[in-house]
Amino acid sequence: MTQLRKIMGLGTHFIVICLVLSLVSCAQFDAPKRLSIKGQPGDYFVKQIKEQHLSSQQEIVAMLQHPHYQSKKTKSYLVKEVQDTAMLLNTISQSQDVSQAVTRLSATQPNKTEKWVSLALQLYPIDAYQVVDQLYASATIQESTLESAALSAGLEPSRIFPPTASSDLEYRIVPLIHSASLTVYNQYEESTTRLWFKPSDSDRWLPALSLQWEPIMGALSGSIVRLQADTAYDIKLEYLDNAEITEEHLYSFKTRPNSPPIDPEKTYYLSDIYTGGQLNLTTLGIEGSEDGWALIIGDGTEVIAGEDDSSAINIGSQSYIMFENITVKGGRRFAISANEAHHIWIRGCDISGYGRTGEDMRNGVAYENSESTSPINYDSGIYLAKTGVVTVEDCAIHSPNGKANNWASGHPNGPNAMLVWAYHPTEQYRGQYIIRNNRFYGNPDHRFNDVIEGLRNFRRDGSFGRDSAIYNNYLAYANDDLIELDGGQSNVLFYDNELTQGYVGVSTAPNMLGPSYIFNNYIHDLGDDRGKDWTAIKMGGLFARPAGITNLFENFIVVNNNGVARSGVEGDSTFWLNAQNNIIISKIRGGRGIYDKEFYEGSVFKNNLIFNTTYGASYVDATIDDDFYHPWSEQSDKIDEIIDAGSSFKLDIEDRFIIPNFSKVLPSESSPELSSSFAKTEIKGLINFNEIEISAFDNQDRNGQYRIEDSGDTLVLAGNAWKSIDFPYTINMNTVIQLDVNTNGVGEIIGLGIENDNKLTSSRLFKFAGTQAWSQDTFKYNQANTFKTITLPIGQYMAGEINRLVFVLDEDKTGSKPAEVQFKNVSVYDTINEYNRGLLQASTSILDFSEGVITSFSNQDVDNNYEITDAGTSLSLFGNTWKSVAINKTISPRTILEFEIKTNGAGEIAGIAFENDNTLTNSRLYKLSGSQQWSNDLFQYSNIGEFETVRLPIGMLSLGEINRLVFIMDDDKPSEIQAQATFSNVRFYELDSSPAPQDASASSINIGILNNH
Repeated sequence: MTQLRKIMGLGTHFIVICLVLSLVSCAQFDAPKRLSIKGQPGDYFVKQIKEQHLSSQQEIVAMLQHPHYQSKKTKSYLVKEVQDTAMLLNTISQSQDVSQAVTRLSATQPNKTEKWVSLALQLYPIDAYQVVDQLYASATIQESTLESAALSAGLEPSRIFPPTASSDLEYRIVPLIHSASLTVYNQYEESTTRLWFKPSDSDRWLPALSLQWEPIMGALSGSIVRLQADTAYDIKLEYLDNAEITEEHLYSFKTRPNSPPIDPEKTYYLSDIYTGGQLNLTTLGIEGSEDGWALIIGDGTEVIAGEDDSSAINIGSQSYIMFENITVKGGRRFAISANEAHHIWIRGCDISGYGRTGEDMRNGVAYENSESTSPINYDSGIYLAKTGVVTVEDCAIHSPNGKANNWASGHPNGPNAMLVWAYHPTEQYRGQYIIRNNRFYGNPDHRFNDVIEGLRNFRRDGSFGRDSAIYNNYLAYANDDLIELDGGQSNVLFYDNELTQGYVGVSTAPNMLGPSYIFNNYIHDLGDDRGKDWTAIKMGGLFARPAGITNLFENFIVVNNNGVARSGVEGDSTFWLNAQNNIIISKIRGGRGIYDKEFYEGSVFKNNLIFNTTYGASYVDATIDDDFYHPWSEQSDKIDEIIDAGSSFKLDIEDRFIIPNFSKVLPSESSPELSSSFAKTEIKGLINFNEIEISAFDNQDRNGQYRIEDSGDTLVLAGNAWKSIDFPYTINMNTVIQLDVNTNGVGEIIGLGIENDNKLTSSRLFKFAGTQAWSQDTFKYNQANTFKTITLPIGQYMAGEINRLVFVLDEDKTGSKPAEVQFKNVSVYDTINEYNRGLLQASTSILDFSEGVITSFSNQDVDNNYEITDAGTSLSLFGNTWKSVAINKTISPRTILEFEIKTNGAGEIAGIAFENDNTLTNSRLYKLSGSQQWSNDLFQYSNIGEFETVRLPIGMLSLGEINRLVFIMDDDKPSEIQAQATFSNVRFYELDSSPAPQDASASSINIGILNNH
C-alpha cells in the first residue's frame, strides 16, 4: 500500500489516498479497502493479484470487473476483453516478464497471438515499444502480427519497424546556438551514467546533468545548456557500476553561430523586390543554400497584405532564407506562412493586423460570418507548417484583428502569435526551433487563444517535436495557454522567459517524447479576461499518450491558483515530473503548489519552496519524499520579500541541490536560515462540485433543489435538500473540515454529515443553524445572509474511514419563505503529522510519575485513588480521581503533547487539563472519553480496554505558560463498574526548527530570470 501526503502548515501527515472497493461476484477476490494506482496498469494489476493471492482466472476477472477499476482507467479492454486480460495478467504474474507471458500464451493459443500482444501493449503503455522490440528480437511471433497488434494498440508505425532498440543510429547530437542535446540509443533503463562537457580548447571537464531514460526510443537522452555560440565542445559519457567507471565515450560538436552565412549575391532590400500585396518567395524564386542564405532586409517599406491574401509573406517551401527588420501587416489568416520549408530565420520583425474579424458571434464565440461552420481559430502571426530548423528572434507580434473567447464559452478559439508544427517530411530538418528575445503580447481586452500554439498536440510529431530552445521571451495575454509544448518534447528547452496574463502558463499535456526542460522562468499574475487562471504548468496524459519526462528547475512562480496541476488528456491526468529548486507561491484558497491526482511513482520533487498566502503555509497534493520542501516553505516572513523581488530571487540552497549545468550559482554565502526538515500540514483540497456526482441522501431528500455556482466552488441547496458526494478519506484526530456557510435564516437543520453509507447517523451530523434541536450543534452559524467560515475539527469527534460528505438543508415544514443555504470553499486538511516521527524532536523525556509529586487537584479529587506502574511511565486513576503533576512548560506554537490512554468505558470524563493554578478552567480541560458532554470534546477514545495514542497539537491552543498537568477520571455518579483510566508514556514534542550546522555546505542560486523584457 502506497502512502501519499498532502501538506500544509505546521505539521506533516501521511495519508493514503484510496479507492474504496467492495467484493464483486462470488469469486475469492478480497478487494482491499484502500488502493492507490500509481504505476502502469499492468504493474498495478499484477501487484494486486500477488497481494490478494489470486490464482484463478475467475478471481482475476472479478477484480477487473469491479467498476472502480474500469471507471478509474476508462480502458475499454477491461470491459470488452476481460477474460483474455485476466488470463494474460495471470500469466505475467507467474512468469515475471511481459514478453515471456505473451510468447507462452501465443504458443498455447496461437489464434489469439495478435490479441495477446495488443493487450500487453495497452497494459504497459510506457514500455510498449520495448515489449515490441523484445518480441521482435525473439523471432517467435511473425512481424506482420506484431505490426498489426501494435497498430491496434495505438502505437505509431514509424516507431515500430525497424524496432527502436535495434536502431542503426548509435547516438545523435543536435547543437543549437546556446545548447546541445545528446541521445544515445540501444540503452537500458537500469544504466547508470555520468556526463561531462568542456570547450574543446580547455582541459577542465565540467559536470552536466545526467542523461535520462527515454522509454519510447529505448535511449538515454539529455541536454547541455548555457553554452557559447559558434564554439567547439567535447562531451564525455561515463558508464558506472557500483561507482566504478566501466565504459567511457567521447563525442564532439560545435554550437551554431548567432547569424547564418549570407550569400552576398542573394541579399535583397525589400523596396527592390516588393510592390504591394503578398510577398511570395516562390513566385520571386528567392531561396538560399546551406553555405549561403538569402537575406531580405527591411528598408522602411512595409509588407501590407491585400484583402484576399491568405498571408502577407508566403515562404512556401523555399529554404535557407533570412528576414531582417521588416514590418508585416495583414494577411487574411497569417502574417507569415511556410509549408515544408527549412532553415528559416526571422529577425527584428514587427508583425500585426493579421487574421479574421468575427462578424457573427454565437454564444460568445466568433465566426467569420453567418455562413461559417467553424469558429475563427489558428489565425497566426507566424504559421510554419511541417517546417523545421527555424530561428525567430527580436520580433514583436501583437494586435491581431480577432480575439479569443474564454473558457466560459467553451474551449477558447481565436488567433495566436505563432503556430508551430515542426514535423518536416525529412527527418534531419525536424524540430530545431530557436525562439528568443521576442515580445508576443495581446492586451487585457484583446487576447490570443494561445500565444505560442502547437499543432497536433496529441502526436509525437506535434508542436516543436524535438531539439528546440525557447528563451528570453515575453509572452502575455491569452485566454488559454501562453505556450503549448504539447506533443513531442524531446530535448525541448523553455527557459528565461516571462509569462503573464494567461489562463495557463506552460502546457505540456501530453509530453509524448522526453526529456523536456522548463527552467528559470518568471510566471506571474496569470488570468484570462475574466481574471480566472488554472495553473502555471499544465501536465497530463502519461498513459493515454505516453511517455516523456518533464524537468522543472528553478522557476519563479507567483500566481493566484496552482503552480503545477494536472489536466485530462483523453481522461488521463497522470504526469511524469522531475521538479527541483522551484519557488511556487499561490494566493487563493485551493491554490496548490503541486496538484497531482495520480501520484505517478516516477515523479521526483526536491527542495521546492511552496507557499499559499491565504493559508499562510504550503499546500500541495503530491507524493512527498525526503527533501520535498525547501526550508523557507515554513518561513512566512520570507514570502513578502520573495513576492516583492521582481523577476528573480536569490534562493539559498544546500550544495547537494545544485543542478549541474542548470543552476545559476551565485557567490556562496553562509545562511543560518537554511534549516533542516520542517513539518507541514496536509490538505485534501477545495471541493469542486462540478467535478463530482451529487446524489440524494437516504430518504431525507424530498423535493429539494440544488445548483452549482462560482465555477464549482459553491453548492446551493433550496427546499428540503440532503445532497451527498463521494469523498473517500481517512480521518485522524487532526483532521479539519473548513467551509463557508451562508443561509437566508430559514430551515430546521443546516449542517454537514460525515458518513460511510447512505443512512443517517445522528452523531455524524453537525448542525450549524436551524430551528430544530440537535446534539451536535457546537459550531454555530448565527447571522443570516452573511458568509461565515466554519472550521470543524472533525478528528476530535471521529476517526477512521469515511466515504461521503452530506450537505444538509432540512425543511420538513415549508413556510412562506423557502429555505436556502450556500456551502462554499469546502476543504479538508490535517493539522499535524501523526506518523512521520522523524520530523519531531523530543523536548522532554517520558514523564516519570514516580519522580514527581502527585497531588490532588482543586476540590475535584474525591476518591484519591491512583497507582503508578511500568517503572513510573504509567498513571492509573480509579473512581472519581483528579491528579495534578507539577511541570513548568512554555507552550510554543510548535508544541505537541503525546501520550497513550486506556479506559474501561465507565465514568463521565476521562481527560487532561493544562493549568496555572489549582482551580479548574473549563476551556483548558480536554475530554477524551466519558458520558458527560463537554465543549472541548477533543478526542473520541473508542477502543475500550486497549491503549490508543493521542497527539494533541496544543501549540495551536495559545496556552502560553503552564505549571501543571491534570490527569482526570471524573465519576460523580459511580455505577457497579468502577471507572478507570490509565495515562502512559506522556511526553512533549517540539516540531524541529533547528538551524543547519554552521559548516553545512550551502550556496545561493538565482530563481527566475535576471532581466525584464
